[in-house]
Amino acid sequence: MSRVTSPFGARSTALEVISGHDLRGRTAILTGGASGIGVETARALLSAGAEVILGVRDLGRAEPVAARLRQETGSDRLRTAALDLGALASVRRFAAEFLASGRPLHLLINNAGIMACPLARTPEGFESQLGTNHLGHFALTVLLLPALRAAAPARVVSLSSSAHRRADLDFTDLNYHSRPYDKWNAYGQSKTANSLFAVELSRRFGGAGVLANAVMPGGIMTGLQQHLPQEEMRAAGWIDENGKVHAAFKNAEQGAATTIWAAVGPELAGIGGRYLEDCQEALPWVAERPYAGYAPHALAADSAQRLWTVSEQLTGLASG
Repeated sequence: MSRVTSPFGARSTALEVISGHDLRGRTAILTGGASGIGVETARALLSAGAEVILGVRDLGRAEPVAARLRQETGSDRLRTAALDLGALASVRRFAAEFLASGRPLHLLINNAGIMACPLARTPEGFESQLGTNHLGHFALTVLLLPALRAAAPARVVSLSSSAHRRADLDFTDLNYHSRPYDKWNAYGQSKTANSLFAVELSRRFGGAGVLANAVMPGGIMTGLQQHLPQEEMRAAGWIDENGKVHAAFKNAEQGAATTIWAAVGPELAGIGGRYLEDCQEALPWVAERPYAGYAPHALAADSAQRLWTVSEQLTGLASG
């Protein structure tokens, strides 16, 4: 397989990447679209004429953001809908409402996530980071497959992270029922799952015109860091003693660029199961480039197949 590249790079913005694309007549669902890079992802999609549905946990907080996006983009093709990825009942309701509309779904951007939080469990008993970041999105995608297949060629974008390099999947105890909980290990495991999900979704449904790629958006200061104390971020070198963010971090507009490339880039037509960063297909991680690249376990086909089967069992959803 040849490496997929684009004319864009680490400092490109979402609006630059989507410039010249016409998404009129296409529908996109974006999870977590009311904060962080999700806002800029939505802005770019709206600017190209797409109809955008923001799946959000808190409608009260999301609607003012949506109103601002409508005003700033001049588009009325944006609506919000309740979606708590940490509760499968909410995922089912959201998907059922969309399917009832009978519309095809051209883009599904699984953007929402939580990071490095204290041990908590979803109503189903899943560890919250795996439950929200992976299993909630797995369930959403499986439930929406009829609409994705109806829109084929359709794309799914799965937001991963360089943190996947921290942890492979521990299939003996995915939900930390017996092993000691470590917030970063749990986050890394969930981000590995996000990448493997793209691999297996593409293998299973690429022939039907539904393909997925994993995206590492880059380091961006957003609400994702809400569980991290200032001292921990200083120790990691993310901020200095005065709270100034390290120059290597991107802003939200830049952080949304690779997501948008995954969603519309012509270079990715017919291509799935790849790990993308800085608007390029990532290279394998090597010590000489410690801050970029993917670990082999993030794209391992056998693990991807096993994770899909386990995810079906945990969620009670079969994808056919």
